Amino acid sequence: MSVQLIIVLIYLALLLGLGLFSGGLFRGTRADYQLASRSIGPVLLLLSMFGTTMTAFALVGRTGESVRAGIGVYGMLASSSGIVHSLCFFLIGVKVWTVAHRNGYTTQIEFFRDRLDNDLIGLLLFPILVGLIVPYLLIGVIGGGAVIGAMGVPAWAGSLLICCVVLIYVFFGGMRGTAWANAFQTTVFMALGLVTFVVLASRLGGQEGLMENLKVLGEAIPDSHATRENMSKTKFLTYLFIPLSVGMFPHIFQHWMTAKSAGSFKLPVVWHPIFIMIVWVPCVLVGTWAVAVYNSPDLRPVGPDLPANPNAVLAFLVQTHTGPVLGGFLAAGILAAIMSSLDSQFLCMGTIFNNDIVTHYLGKDRISDQQQVLLTRLFIVGIVAITFFLSLGNVRSVFAMGVWCFSGFSALFPIVVAALYWRGLSAAGAIAGVLAAIGSWCYLFYRGTQVPMEEGGLSKYVIHLDLGEASYELMPVVAMIICSTVAMVAVSLVTPKPTPETLAKFF
Repeated sequence: MSVQLIIVLIYLALLLGLGLFSGGLFRGTRADYQLASRSIGPVLLLLSMFGTTMTAFALVGRTGESVRAGIGVYGMLASSSGIVHSLCFFLIGVKVWTVAHRNGYTTQIEFFRDRLDNDLIGLLLFPILVGLIVPYLLIGVIGGGAVIGAMGVPAWAGSLLICCVVLIYVFFGGMRGTAWANAFQTTVFMALGLVTFVVLASRLGGQEGLMENLKVLGEAIPDSHATRENMSKTKFLTYLFIPLSVGMFPHIFQHWMTAKSAGSFKLPVVWHPIFIMIVWVPCVLVGTWAVAVYNSPDLRPVGPDLPANPNAVLAFLVQTHTGPVLGGFLAAGILAAIMSSLDSQFLCMGTIFNNDIVTHYLGKDRISDQQQVLLTRLFIVGIVAITFFLSLGNVRSVFAMGVWCFSGFSALFPIVVAALYWRGLSAAGAIAGVLAAIGSWCYLFYRGTQVPMEEGGLSKYVIHLDLGEASYELMPVVAMIICSTVAMVAVSLVTPKPTPETLAKFF
């Protein structure tokens, strides 16, 4: 067994111990298991929400995509995500917390069902949210398997190990275990991420000092990767719509509802963009430098070429350019970022199943708190198993999967904005908006699958808007948001609104 693998196993054992310790604080109630009794303060809320949004898409996927597209990858999502995420926390999160605190909501489906006074919206949203979150889960499981697979372990075994560790501490610790584990993992991957960046920057260029290497690496980056010359301005601009997905992530909704007070949001709103910069800048730079080094006859190190699979690039660089001990710590840092999102997503799916399907239709009085906790846990086990088996398929690009997954949630974003800020939203309008969002997503996804793999596949699909002699490239998410918004507004204007008593609970 390699030194790196031993260090990773020790880290996973520590994480498991922390999760089980926090599980010892479990109070035995459904509210405590699902929301930590709404007791999460500002620091823990910041660390847990940031850790939840940092997935393999941010580290493994973004590094791999920067190998293909260069430095412009940072601008596509990272810089905009910092601002858009904080804006969602402020404009959506605080109002969601206020309404949830007043009315006792645990999930976003409970909020929508009560806000629109309609059961059908819950039945419609449940399969859609689960269907969109499973690819999100796959991103983490595949990314974790790729990291451990770089140490000589089969990728499927690495994915299984990640699933088991996360499952155990979520199963026993619930939201409190998840929040503590996220805080620990966020601290780990931010600290070790900076170490990874410094170490790789010191060794990729083949020079003696860090500054000399940075100069050489900067000069070696080809123009195609140092600029956005291969990406149109409109495509770059319309990537800004993808981070809106955070406003409809069910696991982010659940984290918002755990806050102790509205004041707990101040720290996440201010520090989230700074944390994103700290984590994502190194990932993009490392991927861009790797292209420069491995395509340069003078700088290319002795050894194998960069892997063809973009998901494995970051793990490959750590494996080949660090010593065994440091490499083990850096691999643990990458795993920390990946796992810090899986736990919240698993818990959220179990919570939605229990609260919005089983308990809602059977009646809360017929199912005890202990039985509800058990139902939540059993659904979590089922989702973990399904995700693992799906991860055994051939998924080539974590980045493409992430973009399409996030686009689906972004298409639903107008619905939550209208629910919080527009009295005129009707149940029929919201249902029409959801159907238009998912219908347009399915159609455009199908169109994307028609792009040959040698031309980039799903990751390269864009909408071409021809206006006279000018042609513009637009990300598919723009069409999805327009479809959902138009359908929602048009139908709401001609259908009955919720009763004044219902509106009084929200405005």
